[in-house]
Amino acid sequence: MSQDGAQGRYAGRALAGGRYQLRDLLGEGGMASVHLAYDSVLDRQVAVKTLHTELGREQAFRERFRREAQAVAKLTHTNIVSVFDTGEDDVDGLTTPYIVMEYIEGRPLGSVLDEDVHRQGAMPADKALKITADVLAALEISHEMGLVHRDIKPGNVMMTKRGVVKVMDFGIARAMQSGVTSMTQTGMVVGTPQYLSPEQALGRGVDARSDLYSVGIMLFQLVTGRLPFEADSPLAIAYAHVQEEPVAPSSINRALPPAVDALVARALKKNPNERFPTAVAMRDECLRVSASFQPAPPSIVPGAQTSSGAGVGSAVFPPVGQGTPPQGSVQTPYQTGPNPYGAPTPAASYGYPQQGGYQTPAPAYNQQASHTPYNLGPQPSTPAPSGGGRRSSKPVLVGSAVVAVVAVGGLIASLTVGGGKGDDAKGGRTTSSSPAATKAADYRAPDTSKTIESTECSEPQESYNDPDKIRVPNFRFKYIGSVKACFQAAGWQYKITKIDENTYGDGAVMDQFPSAGTDVDPKDMPEIELKVSTGNPA
Repeated sequence: MSQDGAQGRYAGRALAGGRYQLRDLLGEGGMASVHLAYDSVLDRQVAVKTLHTELGREQAFRERFRREAQAVAKLTHTNIVSVFDTGEDDVDGLTTPYIVMEYIEGRPLGSVLDEDVHRQGAMPADKALKITADVLAALEISHEMGLVHRDIKPGNVMMTKRGVVKVMDFGIARAMQSGVTSMTQTGMVVGTPQYLSPEQALGRGVDARSDLYSVGIMLFQLVTGRLPFEADSPLAIAYAHVQEEPVAPSSINRALPPAVDALVARALKKNPNERFPTAVAMRDECLRVSASFQPAPPSIVPGAQTSSGAGVGSAVFPPVGQGTPPQGSVQTPYQTGPNPYGAPTPAASYGYPQQGGYQTPAPAYNQQASHTPYNLGPQPSTPAPSGGGRRSSKPVLVGSAVVAVVAVGGLIASLTVGGGKGDDAKGGRTTSSSPAATKAADYRAPDTSKTIESTECSEPQESYNDPDKIRVPNFRFKYIGSVKACFQAAGWQYKITKIDENTYGDGAVMDQFPSAGTDVDPKDMPEIELKVSTGNPA
């Protein structure tokens, strides 16, 4: 829908029995339109988001939207845009869900950064660290409530006229990923390519540490005026997040002290276990670093380069006639420290979508996308700002821009699968993914101390959003013997696939589907799929 169309459809309308009188269009995306509105009951200006028709007609989505709005409304904090009300109304005979939010008189952080880039080449480090600390303060509250933002970026951070940071658009990404609507397909990930964590790019389940990675990307951009990973295609950007190491920010901005390099490097670790454990920890470090150096204007290195992602794309898909690249020409995912996902091959690592069976292609990228303040999803693209080497940041439903990669992963897996299916234990079955028949010289024995209590399955945690559902426990890195006992205590069905891996040892669960924390119906419990280490090297 064009902005003129949205303006004509909604302007002058009223919702909630005439209480909210819609006025100027503030922004529009592929999922929602946002209007400045007047609250006639409380005599104040508000911002009202209205979902588009194709979403509003789905009862399941409307229900999830309502629950998320209720959850976000509980996030009371200076640095979070407040949600005042939610409901449904008829617009042209169609049910239209809406959310009423605080109206922010200010501008997006991206606009503030553009101004600083134009004047100085980047944002002064002390200013960037203070803003980042305020964003982390907002995330601290949301993470405590079990809400992962999933789309942290300058376009979703507002700066008021008094310089107060306001984080917005909590909840909608989670609603889209919940799997309750016909629009949610296998492997769908909501986010913006340039700010996706590696686990988001891989289509896997995310936790609070995914947001911290996105904050690290944003901090890099603030202090350098550039993104750490820039490329012409979403595929190349996704690969870069998973496999390429960012340059040190000080290689672009000479005014930055080593402490800023270290902070950004830790936030951008590929392995979530190596990042800051919480928003609080990262915020404390931002404030400590900010107080440890004398503020100085940016000093941008002429011609400094960031990672393009092009090398990764050409290594996986070599030009015709060049054949297969030599082994080791592409960095393995999560190369620093133990790999928590146990997937050493870049293409094969894409074979674990978050929803649905293994190696299932995900939906296409929507490249018509960019958030504006109060926006709920992709909107018509706008030209990239000139200067500073910055590209337009387009939010996407991440998927089949990496379908080719998924297909490669599926092909590799199909060529290497060995062994057959059989009963592993009561309620379970086992397959094999090219495990060695005998123990290798550097075989690692089981670590039977890594156990999970049976009560994690027999008395699972209740869903945050639906009292009739439960959350799938976290089995990763646990010894398979205790995991089987857990399954048997609850009567759950499971499937085990053996994989060669010798970092965690024989019998260690390396991956699971559904992922930990996924909401499931205990009355229709899905089969739990596990990837379990053989203890042999890959």
